[in-house]
Amino acid sequence: MIRVGVVGLGYWGPNLARNFAAIPGCELAWCCDASETARARWAPSFQTARFTADLDDLLNDDTLDAIVLATPVPTHGPLAERVLDAGKHCLVEKPLAYTVEDAERAVAAAERSGKILMVGHLLVYHPGVDKLKAIADSGELGDIHYIYSHRLNLGKLRSDENALWSLGAHDISVVLHLAGEDPDTVEARGEAYTRAGVEDVVFSFLRFPSGVAAHLHMSWLDPHKTRSFTVVGAKKMATFDDMELERKVTIYDKGFDEDTHSYGEYITRSGDIHSPRISNREPLRIECEHFIDCIREGKAPRSDGAAGLRVVRVLATLQENLNATRR
Repeated sequence: MIRVGVVGLGYWGPNLARNFAAIPGCELAWCCDASETARARWAPSFQTARFTADLDDLLNDDTLDAIVLATPVPTHGPLAERVLDAGKHCLVEKPLAYTVEDAERAVAAAERSGKILMVGHLLVYHPGVDKLKAIADSGELGDIHYIYSHRLNLGKLRSDENALWSLGAHDISVVLHLAGEDPDTVEARGEAYTRAGVEDVVFSFLRFPSGVAAHLHMSWLDPHKTRSFTVVGAKKMATFDDMELERKVTIYDKGFDEDTHSYGEYITRSGDIHSPRISNREPLRIECEHFIDCIREGKAPRSDGAAGLRVVRVLATLQENLNATRR
């Protein structure tokens, strides 16, 4: 039995608690939040767990195997370091930290303790992204030319973080996962229309050593709710659209073929369109089960501390770009 505690019962923490409470071979042992109102609200839902306002209660429980952090972003890195130094495995919500230095300290703590550090990059565990990655890696699309993503909506306006930090960790984690390498060019431009100094819309550009390019459009000031990725290859193209109920992944047999009748000329090709079957399992359940499996089997998570650090490094560089170009 793997005993788990969840810290933070705001928006996302109860979803994590619900999943860990339902996994066979896992016990939700603790729920922690400084808010008495939050503790009172969720105590009836998780009656076998102990509730507390003090993280030290979890850190000092020698029978507790792992702690899951769903706390505000600036606390992620420092709290993950505390959890790991206390000898507990740690799953921390994305991003791993608010600064590169905090992320590096958390990764170092995992190495010191020999415990697992996993970052909740949820989309990396989405069956649709799994399929898109498998298609890209199979060579079916040919050499990958470029990737682009859209994460758009109207709201929610925030004052404590911009669209980059609110939305970007999702798409950066997926783009790095699809590319399989770190970018050597990282650029961003953004605009703050509703609150000074807090960008509502951000356009980011990444280029990788292989020549693959990526464009990310993030905004909470948009008429459309869009959650999509497109991978363009030399032979075919593929999309993942999380707003679609059934056709989440689509492969397009489209591109340019060399005209054999005329040297150096290319003609467009528009062939079949295919949507493979995608599992409808909840990505968060897959993520939580993966964390438990990694603890039980002693294996590295798909989104381990090193992967989380790479995302934070890209986010930090993009933020430097925004700061330098802000009007």
